[in-house]
Amino acid sequence: MKRYEHPVITIDGPSASGKSSVSRELARRLGWRWVSTGAFYRGLAYVAFEKGIASDQEEVLTALAVSPEWKVELSAEKTMVLYQGKEVTDAIFSEEVGEKASKISQLKKVRQALLQAQRSLAEASEEGLVAEGRDCGSVVFPDAPLKVYLTANQELRAKRRAEEQGLDPEITHASQIQRDSQDSSRKAAPLTIPEGARVLDTTPLSLDEVIEIVYDWAEEALLTSSHDAL
Repeated sequence: MKRYEHPVITIDGPSASGKSSVSRELARRLGWRWVSTGAFYRGLAYVAFEKGIASDQEEVLTALAVSPEWKVELSAEKTMVLYQGKEVTDAIFSEEVGEKASKISQLKKVRQALLQAQRSLAEASEEGLVAEGRDCGSVVFPDAPLKVYLTANQELRAKRRAEEQGLDPEITHASQIQRDSQDSSRKAAPLTIPEGARVLDTTPLSLDEVIEIVYDWAEEALLTSSHDAL
C-alpha cells in the first residue's frame, strides 16, 4: 500500500448521506484538516454561472478550473470558496449550482484539472486529512488507509437536504434522483463504492451513532497502518 507522508481518510457517498457532518466531526476528533471536495465543483459551477458559461463548454471550463480568479481554502468548520477575493461559500449550495456542478463534474478534462488541487491538500496537511466527496476513495486518494462509503435511502436523503436548505421535499427528491443518476452514470469518475471501502447505511442510525462507528474504524485503520510501517 502506498504511504502518504500524512495519512488520509476518505468518506464518499451520494448527497445528504451524512458525509459532511461525519467527516467534519471525525477531523475535529483526530485533530486533522477537513475538506469537502465537492466544493471544487460547486465553486467552479458558481463562477461559471457568474460568467455565463454553459455546462457543456469543456475547454472553457477546464481553463476556468485553474484560473486564479477563484480558489478553495480550508477552515475547521467548512471548505470555503473565494471568488475575486470575496467568500461565496453559502451561495454554492443552491440547488441550481448543485445541478450545474453535477453536469460539469461529468467532463473528463475538468475533473483532471481539479484533481491535483485536491491532492495537494494532503501534502499541505501537517497531521492528516479527512476528505469527503463522491470519488475521494476511488480516484483522488485511492490508496488511503481507510475508505468509507456512506449511504441512506433516497427519501431520507431528500428530507435531510430539504430541511437543511428550507426546500420543498418533493422537488428536492426529484432533483436528487436526477443528480444521483448523473453522478452514477458519468463516464469520468462515476459515483461508486471504492475498492476496499467500508460501507455504512446511515438510514437507521443517528448522526452520533454514525460518527462513533466511523471513528472506531479510523482508530483501527490508523493502528494497523502504524504497525505495517514498522
